Amino acid sequence: MPGMMMKPLPVRNWIASAQYILACATIAAGLTMAAPASAQVVVIANGSPITELDIAQRTKLMATAGNKNVNRQTVIQELIDDRLKIAKARSFGLEVSETDVENAFQTMASRQRISPQQFAQMLERSGISPNALKARIRAEMTWSQMVRSRYGSSLQVGDADVADALKSRNESGSAVSYVYTLYPVTVVVPSGSNAGAIDAKRQVAENLRSRFTSCSSGLPLARALRDVAVREPITRNSAELPEPFRDLLAKLEVGRLSSPDVTAQGLQMFALCDKKESTADSPAKREIREKLFTSRYEAESKKFLDEIRRSAMIEYR
Repeated sequence: MPGMMMKPLPVRNWIASAQYILACATIAAGLTMAAPASAQVVVIANGSPITELDIAQRTKLMATAGNKNVNRQTVIQELIDDRLKIAKARSFGLEVSETDVENAFQTMASRQRISPQQFAQMLERSGISPNALKARIRAEMTWSQMVRSRYGSSLQVGDADVADALKSRNESGSAVSYVYTLYPVTVVVPSGSNAGAIDAKRQVAENLRSRFTSCSSGLPLARALRDVAVREPITRNSAELPEPFRDLLAKLEVGRLSSPDVTAQGLQMFALCDKKESTADSPAKREIREKLFTSRYEAESKKFLDEIRRSAMIEYR
C-alpha cells in the first residue's frame, strides 16, 4: 500500500504526488549519458552561483518529472528561484537541516519500495546526481516553511469554508469517516527470489488468509509461522488513506487479512483488527480542505516570490 504511513502534505504536491519518484523509476536504463557538464558559472543570484552543471542536472530532473516544455531559460529561472527562496529563508533564521532532507529523500525511496541507496543508484544510472534532487527538496521544504510562517493565519481553512465549497459542488460531505487499527503482516521473500519461490510464498500468504478469521487467533498463528513478520499495530483515519486502500478496507471484514501486496520485503498484508466511526473529516471534507489550502498556499507563494524577485540581484555571465 504505497504511501500509507505518510500523511500527505497539501502543498504543491512536490512530495506527496511523488512525481520525481515515479518518473525516475521508469527512466530507461539505456539512457544516453551526456558528457560531463561544465562547472562554468552562468548566473549569480543574490551572490549564489548557478553553473552549467546545475542547469544540466535540473534539466534532467524536470524532464523525468514529466515537464514537457523544458527549455534552458525555464530551468535557469527555477534554479534562480530556489536560490532566492533559500537566501530569503536564511535572512529570517529559517533553514532546513540535513536530516530533514535525508528523511524526505528516504520517503521518496520508500514510496518506490526501494532503499535510499537503491534510489540513489537509480538516479545515477540516469545521469542524475542524488544531490541535485536533494537540492530541489531543500528549496521546496525551505520555501514551504517560509510561506507557512509568513501567511499562516490566511492559509487556515475553517469548517465554514469547507461547508461552502461542498455546497457549491452540491455535496454534503457527510460520508462517515472511520478509524482503523491495522497490523502489518509480511510473508518475507528473500531478495532475488525466482518466480517459483515467489509463487510458493504467495501460497503461504493465501493459506494464512484463509485461516485468519479473527485477530485474537490469527495474529498468534501468523507469528508462529516461519518467514512471517507481524509488526506493531498502526491506527489510521480513512481520510488519511489513499483511495484504493480506503476502498479495500471498506470491503474487508474486521478480523480478516487483506490480499497480499508485493513490497521490497515480501508479500505484505494488513490485519483489520478494529474499525470505529470517527468525528474527524470524512474523505470528501478532507479533499476539499486540502484543495482550499493548496489554492491559498499557491496564491500567497506566488505573490511572495514575485516580491522577492523584484528586489533580487541577478547577474548573467
